[in-house]
Amino acid sequence: MLSEYPFQLIIKNTYSKEHEELLLCKELLRYLPGKRKVFDAEWNNKDVIVKIFLDKFKAKHHLKREWTGLIKLNKRKLYGPKPLFFGRTENSDWAMVTEKIANSSTALEILEKNDNHNEKIDFLIMICKQLAKQHINGVLQKDLHMENFLFADNKIYTLDPGQIKFFAGHVPQNKCISQLALLTLYANDDSLSLTKIIRDEYLKNRGWELNHSLDALLHKQIKIQRQKTINHALKKCLRTSKRYTRIKTKDYTAVFDKRFCQEAQATDLIMKLDSLIIQGNILKDGNTCFVSRLLWNNNDIVVKRYNHKGFLHSLRHSIKKSRAYRVWLNAQRLGMLGILTAKPLAYIEKKKGFLIWNSYLITKYLEGTNLYNFIKNESLTEETRSITKQQLKELLDKLAEHHITHGDLKHSNILITKNGPALTDLDSMKKHIFSWTFNKGREKDLQHFK
Repeated sequence: MLSEYPFQLIIKNTYSKEHEELLLCKELLRYLPGKRKVFDAEWNNKDVIVKIFLDKFKAKHHLKREWTGLIKLNKRKLYGPKPLFFGRTENSDWAMVTEKIANSSTALEILEKNDNHNEKIDFLIMICKQLAKQHINGVLQKDLHMENFLFADNKIYTLDPGQIKFFAGHVPQNKCISQLALLTLYANDDSLSLTKIIRDEYLKNRGWELNHSLDALLHKQIKIQRQKTINHALKKCLRTSKRYTRIKTKDYTAVFDKRFCQEAQATDLIMKLDSLIIQGNILKDGNTCFVSRLLWNNNDIVVKRYNHKGFLHSLRHSIKKSRAYRVWLNAQRLGMLGILTAKPLAYIEKKKGFLIWNSYLITKYLEGTNLYNFIKNESLTEETRSITKQQLKELLDKLAEHHITHGDLKHSNILITKNGPALTDLDSMKKHIFSWTFNKGREKDLQHFK
C-alpha cells in the first residue's frame, strides 16, 4: 500500500457490478497492524470511507460482519454510515466502502473539547437516550466506547458494526446495566448526582422503575467497568495507538503522547535530552534523580531523570521495570480517576546492553504551591483554608475508594493548584489488590500527611 497521499486505489466491486471502482485515498485515518486500515477517500465525486481488512485468514469474515451489521442497523431504524459496495483490491485484500458522514465528530472528541460541565451532561444524556434505543432494538455494542458514536446534524450514528451483537428481542437487563455503568464513567466525575442523572434518564427511556436490586447492580457494575476500562487504557498507553507512539531501538525504549510530539520530534528530543535538562531550570540535582524545567517546542515541561546507581541497581530496575515506567502508569491511572497530577507526556528508558541505565519521565509543568508552603502563608483567608481542607479530604477519600496509596504523602508532595490539590512524586504509589496491604499503606500515608 502506498504511503504518499493522495494515491489511487482500485477495488474490484464484487457486491453488485463485478467491475473495477477507482478511488482516491486522501488520508490514513486508522491503522491496526494485521487487522485493518481505514482511509478518507473520494469515489465518483463523493466523500467516502474505505476499510481494508488485512487479516489473511479472517478478512472476508470481518468484512461480512461489518457489512451485514450496517444493514441490520438501518433495518432497526438506527443511524449508521450507508454501505456502498465491497470487493478486492489489486493486492487481493478485501475492502469495504461506506459513505462519509460530513461535518461529524466522535462523541469522545465532543466531550474532550467541551469545558462546559452542563453541556457535557446534556450530551451524555443524548448518548444515554441513544444507548437505551439500541437496547430496545436488540443492539449491543460489545466494544462500547465514545469513539463508536458519531455526531452530525443533531443525529447520533453508530460505528464499528463488526463489534455489535444483535438480539431478536430486547438486550438482557444485566447487559444493559453493565453498559449503563460504562457510560457513567465517561463523565469523569464520581459525584452521585451525575450518576443518578444518567441512571434516571436511561430508566425513563426504558420505562423501568428504580428498585434497590437494580441500583445495587448498577453501582457494582460501575466499579467493575471502571477497573476494566482503566486496565485496558493502561495497556494502550504502553504501545503505539491513536494517542501514543512507542519507539524501540537497541539503545532505548520510549512512549510519547502524540499530542506532545510525533515520532521524528521524539527521536530528536531523546538524543538531546541530557544536554537540554542541564541547560534548563534545575529543580533538583540529587544522587537518585535529576529534575529540570525547560521549554521545548513551546511546551513548558518538567523532565525527571532517574540516575544510574550501579550494576545491581540497574539490574533490579530492568527486571521490575524502571521508575519512569511505573510513574508513567501511575500518572495515567490518576488522570483516569479524575485525581489531579502533572500530565504525563512521555517516558524513556535508555539502555546499555540488556540493562536499563537511565530512565526519564516528561510531564507538563503544573503551576502551584506545595501544601507545606501553602499552610505557612499567613495571608490566606479562613474560607480558602476551609475549601482546601475539604478538597484534601475528598482527595484522600478518593484514593481510599480506589485502594491507592501514595507511599510518601508528605506535605511537600501535594501541590495546591487553581483546580485543587494535586499529587506529585508518584514513585512509590501503589494500587492494592488486597485490603490488608492497602490498610497498612494507608496508615503510613496518613502518618506522613499529619
